[in-house]
Amino acid sequence: MLAGCASQVVPPIEGVVWQIDNEHTRPQGDWEKLGVKRLLVQWTVVDNLAFLPGTDVPPGAAMPDWPKIGQQPWAREVIVGLAGRFDERGARGDLENLVAQSAKVARTPPPVNVTGYYFPIEIDPTWMEAYRLKTLLNQLPRPLWISVYDSANVGPEELAQSLVEWLPEDVGVFFQDGVGVHAREAFVARHYINVLVRRLGKDRVRVIAEAFRPQVGGGFRPATLDELRPQLATYQGLPIYLFEGPRYVPPQLVQGLSAAQKER
Repeated sequence: MLAGCASQVVPPIEGVVWQIDNEHTRPQGDWEKLGVKRLLVQWTVVDNLAFLPGTDVPPGAAMPDWPKIGQQPWAREVIVGLAGRFDERGARGDLENLVAQSAKVARTPPPVNVTGYYFPIEIDPTWMEAYRLKTLLNQLPRPLWISVYDSANVGPEELAQSLVEWLPEDVGVFFQDGVGVHAREAFVARHYINVLVRRLGKDRVRVIAEAFRPQVGGGFRPATLDELRPQLATYQGLPIYLFEGPRYVPPQLVQGLSAAQKER
């Protein structure tokens, strides 16, 4: 049934992801029309540039208007991303410094309703030293989240087992579905999520639905309604976060998805 996606009804969307950089410091959208009330900020310090006040890190080109963001209906609850790097390999090679920097960032959170923290390190089975995070993550506040993907396609059971072996039991997981980069179909991603829920527990697993697709000539574009609708329908009953809200989920797409939520 999942493979055929019998229902095309789009379920409520719990959250959107916002990836801050120098060109994206003013998130705008009407994602609350989809049910969104939670904002996952990918990071607030990236490559030694701070996008929140009160740190000892040089500021980015523009500071987000955090009080205004906190007043948005789609940001009633905010999971604050800590310190990271754009380059994945660089981040993995600098874990101790990023964790120390993240601990400092967490002491001066932005003026929003903070309901959790996200350490912006992405874990996949090819990273053989991910277990080093086991003790490092204990330096960071809770509730705490990390993200996981499967670039090697080892399968959900092996992925889940690797997490069970080292991930602290009070740390949650955002699973990146891989649909936007054409790594897998949504029904396969759903199987991954089901396995992660079984092994880690329902409250520790959320899904990041990639709301983009490869663009001819390179880069990415927003997914069309026809592309995104069956993807989201497959995740019925799960806490869904759209990546990435400001870049890939414009008002016209929200309008189409909202209409698809009302169909029965």
